[in-house]
Amino acid sequence: MIAGAMAVKEMTIGSIPGIQPGTLTSVSSRSLLRREVAAVGPQWIPATLILGSIAAVAYADFIVSSVSLGYLYILPLGISAMFLRTRISYALIAVCVFLHDLFGPPYPSLQARIAHNFTAALGFTFVVYVIQRYVKQREQLDRTVRRQRDQLLQDVELAAQVQRMFLPLHRPSMPGLEIAGVMQPASGVSGDYYDYIPIDDHTIQIVIADVAGKGVPAALLMSATAAAVQLETREKRDMLDVVNRLNSALHSLSDSTRYVTLLLAEIDARARSLRYVNCGHNPALLFQAKTQDVVPMNSSCFPIGMFDSVACSINPASLTGGDILVLYTDGVTEAENSLGEEFGMERLSTLIRLGHALSADELMNHILESVTDFSRDVGFDDDATLLVVKFTFDSM
Repeated sequence: MIAGAMAVKEMTIGSIPGIQPGTLTSVSSRSLLRREVAAVGPQWIPATLILGSIAAVAYADFIVSSVSLGYLYILPLGISAMFLRTRISYALIAVCVFLHDLFGPPYPSLQARIAHNFTAALGFTFVVYVIQRYVKQREQLDRTVRRQRDQLLQDVELAAQVQRMFLPLHRPSMPGLEIAGVMQPASGVSGDYYDYIPIDDHTIQIVIADVAGKGVPAALLMSATAAAVQLETREKRDMLDVVNRLNSALHSLSDSTRYVTLLLAEIDARARSLRYVNCGHNPALLFQAKTQDVVPMNSSCFPIGMFDSVACSINPASLTGGDILVLYTDGVTEAENSLGEEFGMERLSTLIRLGHALSADELMNHILESVTDFSRDVGFDDDATLLVVKFTFDSM
């Protein structure tokens, strides 16, 4: 009887079109498995599990002759409904009914045999139908989720491309100045912004900003800020006027929980002077070559967009050859290591002081590499933007 069961098993495999006995992997990949199952994992495992469980149940049905074990075929049929194609699963119902009829206990009459087999086939069909319906609904839901996820990723990438349009494509070339800038988003889009705005052949404005929050909402508000900054600064307005108009525009667009820290600095290479407005942003660091000190350029007013009006002041600073100005966002100083320690302003000031002989590009890269090494085990949790301006007046 056991040999007969194995023969039936081989006959079932061989009777499927395109399947050769003994090539289980080929069976799984070409005819048996559903497309979603065949695409992942070893393809022979589900087929082996199903056929092995059918053989095991048939053997148990054979050796236990006093009790009907037909209900045990529900297990392999349920597995087949999850992993095999629809037609194959229904074909296995006939196989299981035949095996149970062959190995099960004897029937008192032909009518009882027919009724029993019909009832078993009906029950098996119901189980397979319910499971397959559930699996198809799950697969459809998974496809919908994947499609929506892919669409969302495409939208985020498009938003990132639009956002990059607001960043400077080329650094300005101005006698007496070396300028370098970089932005490293923590995700696809960023809440940081920086720009260089030439005023004339010896004057330039540089701006750095950071939106409160992360993700797409912060990126959208930053895009609006960048567009507004570029529009306002092209009108050659005074920095305080620019800040006030930006504040009014952003406050009307968002509530007080959405605000932007911003630092706007104007550098006159001919006069060797610096004027800046810091609206709640991280203090810029000015390395003074004569004293070897690193002086913070602290905030003078609230972030823009937080209140309906701001009362800022312009702070001046004199410059000499060899001085270095470093602007950054909190993604640099608040980067953490595995111990939860922040990189901090002190480490940043030390890097500037020790690397003052480097060019602007070299110093910027050195700082970014140091912050990356510091947080290597954790990674950047926030957008990191860095601007370095080195004053080379003595080489003019």
